[in-house]
Amino acid sequence: MRLAVVGLGRIGQYHANHAQQVAIETGGTLTAVVDTNAERAKETAARLSQGQPTPVQPFFSVEEMAAARVADGSFVCSPTDCHRANTTALIRAGQRVLLEKPLTGTLADDREFAQELDRDFPNAVMLAFQRRFDAPLQHAKRLMRDGVIGRVFKIVSILEDSNPAPDGYNSGGILPDMSVHNVDEILWLCDGKMPVTAAAIGSCLHSRKLSTAIEDFDDAYMHLWFEGELGAQVQVTRNHVSGYRVETWIYGDKGQIHIGRFDQRYRDVIVEAYGKRPATTPIEVKNYTMPEYGAGAPEFMDRFGPAYKTELLEFVRKCEAGQPFDVTHRDGVRAMEVIDAAMRGLIDPTRCAKVTSVLA
Repeated sequence: MRLAVVGLGRIGQYHANHAQQVAIETGGTLTAVVDTNAERAKETAARLSQGQPTPVQPFFSVEEMAAARVADGSFVCSPTDCHRANTTALIRAGQRVLLEKPLTGTLADDREFAQELDRDFPNAVMLAFQRRFDAPLQHAKRLMRDGVIGRVFKIVSILEDSNPAPDGYNSGGILPDMSVHNVDEILWLCDGKMPVTAAAIGSCLHSRKLSTAIEDFDDAYMHLWFEGELGAQVQVTRNHVSGYRVETWIYGDKGQIHIGRFDQRYRDVIVEAYGKRPATTPIEVKNYTMPEYGAGAPEFMDRFGPAYKTELLEFVRKCEAGQPFDVTHRDGVRAMEVIDAAMRGLIDPTRCAKVTSVLA
């Protein structure tokens, strides 16, 4: 398969590295990279061409690359406001697309784009929800399905950045920008079951003033209610100054599963399952050691680098087999529908009950 990568910013460079690795492992070729910054496109193409029998071609627009017919599929990781236009140009040129989240950035546009895809290109887009391909989370889901903790009644998913959004970053809000991964993770763990109600609360506590990025909150919380005595909680923040924190708890009536406790050993991801007291040993404890991506890598790459590569490998395999994708634009819409409901149910702290005390 001939692969191309569109967008060579912070995450795009790593996706390009993974694309080259996957192409080599599957007998394919990374043929092109695309970026509107011509120098960046040329430099990346030259770096990725070293030692390769076929040079990687730099392009400066998606339309130019699509017209050249040099790729069968592309990984689109351009800025969010370019996602729809870039993806449409590629699929109309006959390519299949692995698209970084979110689908478009707003629920209205997500729904409109999804309707267009369902009508004209129902199997053209795989959405890059990399948590579904994360080995620790897949292990936890197997334990959950095997019933080791009994009936699941609550899932808690936490994502905390150690720094604010980069200067100049254009965010649609901390919940749409960050929690879309958490929400999709919860829906995936629940086998696609959707919540019936949702609410959220947000605060500006620390990091918002440290960046020129415009974002509504630097700290937010979401609660989801499902039918059948099941609840879920999402916590996202830009304020975890001690380092990147990704944790998930799955609570059952016979125990709990915990994935990824934070202790600053950022490459060690622990999956642990515990039963009810007075058990003296855990049901299971397993450590996953992630590869080192080196100084300067985004903190999420050390945690999810292998998952990013695995989802790209899945994309290539599905394309080569001519099969539909298991995670699509429809999953992106569902996650945004949950977030939109929570934001419409946003709790106004100024209208909450005041705390009073009779203590001296």
